[in-house]
Amino acid sequence: MSEMQYVTDADFQNEVINSSMPVLVDFTATWCQPCKMIEPIVKQLAEEWDGKVKVVKLDADTNPDTMMQYGVMGIPTLMLFKSGEVKERVTGFQPKDKLAAKVLPHLGG
Repeated sequence: MSEMQYVTDADFQNEVINSSMPVLVDFTATWCQPCKMIEPIVKQLAEEWDGKVKVVKLDADTNPDTMMQYGVMGIPTLMLFKSGEVKERVTGFQPKDKLAAKVLPHLGG
């Protein structure tokens, strides 16, 4: 299983907002227990959606500007960006089927 790509305040615009494909951003932190619980689910979805969705992580502790810009108050928070806009937002641990159900409607077409 490959390591997830991390984005930062510095490259968020280029990697997420300007991406030609939808991007699922996992706002996370190394000390966050629910983040550790959701990580294998996010990795599975990244593999299943390879070529359809770019999946990246953003460290909450080292990227405060992006956290503030999108009003992320709790982690884990997952946000789906499509054409530079937030299309879906999920905060807290969710089972894989619930996460997929929120994201999949935005991937058609």
